[in-house]
Amino acid sequence: MKSVLVGISGGVDSAVAAAILKEKGYRVEGLYILNGFPGGNEADAAVVADRLGFPLHKLDITSLFRKNIVDYFVSDYLAGRTPNPCIVCNKKIKFRYLLEEAQKRGLDSIATGHYARIEDSGGEDGFRLLKGVDKGKDQSYFLFQLGQEELQHLIFPNGERTKEEIKEMASGLCLPPKKESQEICFIPDDNYRDFLENYPVTLPRPGNIVDKKGNIVGRHRGTHSVTIGQRKGLNIASERPYYVLEIDTKRNEVVVGREEDQLTQGLIATNCSWISPSPVGPDVLSAKTHIRYRHRGVDSQISFLPDKRVHVRFRTPRQVGVAPGQAAVFYQGDCLTGGGWIERRLRDA
Repeated sequence: MKSVLVGISGGVDSAVAAAILKEKGYRVEGLYILNGFPGGNEADAAVVADRLGFPLHKLDITSLFRKNIVDYFVSDYLAGRTPNPCIVCNKKIKFRYLLEEAQKRGLDSIATGHYARIEDSGGEDGFRLLKGVDKGKDQSYFLFQLGQEELQHLIFPNGERTKEEIKEMASGLCLPPKKESQEICFIPDDNYRDFLENYPVTLPRPGNIVDKKGNIVGRHRGTHSVTIGQRKGLNIASERPYYVLEIDTKRNEVVVGREEDQLTQGLIATNCSWISPSPVGPDVLSAKTHIRYRHRGVDSQISFLPDKRVHVRFRTPRQVGVAPGQAAVFYQGDCLTGGGWIERRLRDA
């Protein structure tokens, strides 16, 4: 009998994933990861395991989570970037420890409730990561740092189904209805500014908001309090709205401009990783670049630079909201080829 360790969060998606695998004849065990922050669903995870009839293991990684995820999140904001802790957590915490625990317990595979798919290409490219069937719920963007080590052992039971189908299956299992998962698990109210201001760290001091010419047009309460593309809450008196274009932590300034000033034709991304062993091939890769989650993607030409960096040129149209610290993820059709972290946007000529 095939065996699998399922990451159980206490929510509907991971519960149904476990149920699907049990129906397929797998011997299922569960793993609940404790991160040391309140608001977790440990009790719900226990209910799911009890109702579906599989053992639930628990793993406390509080200190590692704080070091690898929370401290990264805080330091990126203090450096004027916009972090994405879920992507980092998937690579450094969730799938790492699922795989380690599965191997320790002699289990064949690991699984989660993510809406994505895996395909064995049967060739040199190994396993491929694909978008989930439900494009409105696809979560492959958050998985771009995974590689062959994880994918060869990984199952996404929900990837071939829609969210509505998963909800119906949960109802048939008599699982209690759950709210959608919050955006960041360690920030219960999704208010990252309050979280930063209550974290034991020295915050940036208030400073000037300037336009593209350097004219002072307002004040900010700290560079950590704004994000690229922000319009509301800047408190600038003007007939036309301003948008955040740049966060200059060295000068302690926030640079703003008009809506059209946000448009850019590309970006530089760093620390790039690729799903398949030899994904690149030609000097230039044609792909759709997604610059944030739920971005529709834009046709791009990707040129490879030294030190795991790429130069991404959007074909058309120009894009807004290219934020340093966010992920640029590259797709060819439904196939995710790889991605990297946005270093800076390209300034138009």
